[in-house]
Amino acid sequence: MPGNSLSEPEVFVLADQALNKVVARIGDDQWSMEMPASFQTRRSDRRPTLRQIINYHAYDDAWVPDMLAGRTMDEAGKDNHKGDLLGDDPKARFAEIVEKACAAARNFDALDRVVHTSFGDFKAREYLWQINMFRGLRAHDIAKVIGAGVELPADLVQGIWDEISPHAEEWRKMGVFPEAVAVPSDAPLLDRLLGLTGRDPKGP
Repeated sequence: MPGNSLSEPEVFVLADQALNKVVARIGDDQWSMEMPASFQTRRSDRRPTLRQIINYHAYDDAWVPDMLAGRTMDEAGKDNHKGDLLGDDPKARFAEIVEKACAAARNFDALDRVVHTSFGDFKAREYLWQINMFRGLRAHDIAKVIGAGVELPADLVQGIWDEISPHAEEWRKMGVFPEAVAVPSDAPLLDRLLGLTGRDPKGP
């Protein structure tokens, strides 16, 4: 990862903590809000609520310890994390799940270990590239939607940039990113990262 002194697990911890910080800023009256079309999933023609989006992130995070340990979903129990994971205290529950995921990532160095995800087998390094980007960019997106003044740490932005920029066009062809948004080459790195991943830095 040229230009970045952080390892993939370190970037993961920064990304997960950034997302948790945004979740902690969600207002009690915002959980049921309908999210913008950009959050819509392929599994439904309806726009998800904020709570549904955060519950999915909780689900994704709950799998991290098993994934990094090299377990298959069947070995771990593929139905372990289904359903509502947020309960009556969604912020506290989300924070607990984040801490377990971060604990699994801290000091993790088996980056060539095979990780068995629901969408294929990858080296742990590649798995972390995907989930680091997902958390970090969603932290930014959700913060904008809820009006929280949460900015991504500079080292997290640099870490995600260094992880995904070499692969962005390849992933775009696979449908991971929409068409890039043109951003001046001297723009802040966050703006360039957003543009690279099809987000308009000046957009709503």
